[in-house]
Formats: sequence, C-alpha cells, structure tokens
Amino acid sequence: MNLNEAVGMRLKKLLEEKEWKNYTIQKEGGVPRVTVGRIVEAKIKIVKLDTLYQITQTLNISLKEFFDDPIFDNVTD
Repeated sequence: MNLNEAVGMRLKKLLEEKEWKNYTIQKEGGVPRVTVGRIVEAKIKIVKLDTLYQITQTLNISLKEFFDDPIFDNVTD
C-alpha cells in the first residue's frame, strides 16, 4: 500500500469512528468536502501537510496520533 492510500484509509476510519461525513470537516474546519473525499479515496497523489494538519485539528487529534496507527507499518513507497 502506498502512503496516500494509507492516509485515506486512516482518515476514513477516523471519520467513521466519529460518525462524521466529509461535509463535517468542511463545516467545522474549512477543508472542502471534495478535498476530504479525494483524500479518503486516495485520488490525491500528494496530500499537503497543512491540509492534513487542518483536518487533524478539526478531528481534535495531533498529527502524531493520526500517524500512530498500524496501517502505516505497511507503507511501501
């Protein structure tokens, strides 16, 4: 699995845990829902760090918490 796929899967999992939709990130944090959707679907090749930071702040977690997941142990690129 590549990094953008892992980021997308992690974000999807966090959204599901909170029972949030992509729109909630837009409403609460200002990141367009289309951008969130493209990240979740791994359609963005490079996720900007400032965008990911804005998303994690909206989810009320740190970047460390975001990346502290076993899914990132399988990243190959």
